[in-house]
Order: sequence, then structure tokens, then C-alpha cells
Amino acid sequence: MMLFAAEAQQLPPKTALKDFFTSLAFGIDLDLDADSRAYAETLVMGILDGQDAIDGVIKAASTNWRIERMSRVDRNVLRLATLELQSGIERAIVIDEAVELAKRFGTEDSGSFVNGVLSRVADLVTVKR
Repeated sequence: MMLFAAEAQQLPPKTALKDFFTSLAFGIDLDLDADSRAYAETLVMGILDGQDAIDGVIKAASTNWRIERMSRVDRNVLRLATLELQSGIERAIVIDEAVELAKRFGTEDSGSFVNGVLSRVADLVTVKR
């Protein structure tokens, strides 16, 4: 949600985080403890600060889709999952969670699209390690 909002409103990363926790998340039952909030902020800042490199990996893995043509939900789920894969989180866990996010917040086809692209991203990330 934070990535989606930051991109939609073209906000600087720190502004996006502040706005999300003070107003955008109002009325949403997030139930975030301090550690979960800190982890979410770390992920969002990592993605927004390293977006060009992350997008480069996604572009290399999605040969038939330009990143600009992907839905905002799919694109940001892919960014999140790519960062987690690069961080060494287990492939199966990352892909499963990303597919569930895509199904929940994306279109009818988002789950299978994200699954396919992330499988190729995971292959690329594993090769680079």
C-alpha cells in the first residue's frame, strides 16, 4: 500500500512513509507492532532508494512486458519480492507471499503474472549471488 501510494502521488520516500502512517492508513486495521512497522519502512525505503536497480532485474525477467505497462499493483508487488529475494529470503516463501498479495490487491490475472515473472527474477537473483 505504501509503494502504491508513493508511486501514485509521486512522493519522496520519507514523505510517503509519513503520510501513510498518519493519514492513508487511517481506518485500515493494520495491527503493526513496532518491529513490523520498522521492517515495512526498511523494505519501502530499500525499494524506493534502489528502484532503478530493482526495476532492471524485473525488466530482465519480464521480456514480454515493459515495466511501465504493468499494473501499479503488480509492479510494486514485483519490486517488493525482488528486494526480498535479493536479501536472501527463501524463494518459495517470497513467491508465495507475492502471489497472495497480487491476488488480493490486483486483477484476476495478477497472481499468475507475478508468479511467472518472479520465477524468472528468482533465477536471475540466484545466478548473481
